[in-house]
Amino acid sequence: MKRTTLLSAGTLLASMMASGAFADTICGANTGEAATGAPIKVGGIHGNAAPGDFSSSTTAANAYFDCVNANGGINGRPIQYLVENDQWNPELAAQAAAKLLKDENVVAIVGNGSFVEMAVNAPTYKEQNIMAMASACAVSECFESSNIVSTNQGPLSSTVGAAQYMVEELAAQSIVCIGLAIPNVGNWSCGAMEEYMTSKGLTGASVLLNPASPDVNSSLLEAVASGSDTILVNLPAGLAIAFMKAAEEQGMVDSYKWASSTPLYDQSVPSAVGSAWDGKMYINAELTPWDKGGPDATNWLAVLDAHAPDAPRDTFSQSGFLSAKFFVDTLLKMDPAQLDDRAAVTTAIKAISGYTSDLMCGPYYVGEADRHMPNHAGTMVVVKNGGFETVRDCYEYDSPYFAPIFENEKALGLR
Repeated sequence: MKRTTLLSAGTLLASMMASGAFADTICGANTGEAATGAPIKVGGIHGNAAPGDFSSSTTAANAYFDCVNANGGINGRPIQYLVENDQWNPELAAQAAAKLLKDENVVAIVGNGSFVEMAVNAPTYKEQNIMAMASACAVSECFESSNIVSTNQGPLSSTVGAAQYMVEELAAQSIVCIGLAIPNVGNWSCGAMEEYMTSKGLTGASVLLNPASPDVNSSLLEAVASGSDTILVNLPAGLAIAFMKAAEEQGMVDSYKWASSTPLYDQSVPSAVGSAWDGKMYINAELTPWDKGGPDATNWLAVLDAHAPDAPRDTFSQSGFLSAKFFVDTLLKMDPAQLDDRAAVTTAIKAISGYTSDLMCGPYYVGEADRHMPNHAGTMVVVKNGGFETVRDCYEYDSPYFAPIFENEKALGLR
């Protein structure tokens, strides 16, 4: 098992700033001159209300766009990024999309992160012939739609990946998944974990919380009643931390193996959960750990330091940065006369194939398809010494769910 000891996130950031790692950002054309032309309108939608805040994806996308606008824009034109909050409300999600697509006439949607937005608006995006380059997808419709593609993996992939690690490395025999009872979220992702366990001759179960009034103590008792040896937390970070604290109060930390999908890969988590979880909580990271030092990982931190210093440093922030970067790279290749043409921008996005980044374990692509999930390999970390320790580098996930995605990659020459 390969292990890499990481600095705590706070120590890492302080170290990088002291060494001058944030001295320069690289954004778009990187001319060093502010864009002054007519703005190109781009939309974004996030969810920020109970049970969680997914705004770090749009915050990071906005930071990258600000950096691009300070460095020549798109052929001299700035990006005007218009962001809406759906507040986890389907009606507000539909209103947000209508405002952006019809009132503002945006050419693309970038950086989206929500439990409800994609489920509501996927048909609208197809009807309006607009691509959503999302960053914090959490529902099945986000990955099973023709006009949505995300740099993040979503809870299904991350949960399966976490379960796979626990089975292969820690000999888990029975895993219970703690999720949210949101249509096409909890049952979809925890259900895929159960199917993975069954495919291995093992046992899986699910406990789904009411998102309107989640009761972590009751869900903990249900998890214990399942008889599982491993508890897999598949919740937004704040709610996951509350669940972990309840487990600690009940003296259960050492009684089970513990794992989580990607939301707990957040720089604030190790200090929030405390030393009781040191070496105990294994977390699947949908993008590569932020301390690896590659060009995009370093630039992501530099862009946030320059344009959003108080923003979270988490997986969804990495994903928002990456979606914005891939979008800008695509626009810079287009005919400048077509930048206000939604159909032309959609065609350019769908033509993306083979983009790479040190933040992803594989190539990013779009193509014409009814499913889009370019990111389906990840990394495992464990809470350790006030930070995170990498325990498995990039590995492909094992699930029947990915079969049609792999076939699409073969057709595109990527597999």
